[in-house]
Amino acid sequence: MISIESIEKAIDSIRPYLLADGGNIKVLEITEDHIVKVEMLGSCGDCRMSSMTLKAGVENAIKQAFPEIKGVEAINLFPEAV
Repeated sequence: MISIESIEKAIDSIRPYLLADGGNIKVLEITEDHIVKVEMLGSCGDCRMSSMTLKAGVENAIKQAFPEIKGVEAINLFPEAV
């Protein structure tokens, strides 16, 4: 079973880039259907590029470490950021 801690470690490879732009990310849960729910923090929460960061950066890093993960969803992106 994949743990939140192991997902956080997978995100650590891109976390310096998020922090450099004033943002961060927190893993909230992993659903039974292998979707990772995250909260975008700091500037990542309201940046117009957050959806691209989420898919191209975060989701890619997680799927490389855990191919069984089907997707990553942010619970707090503003509609204009999606």
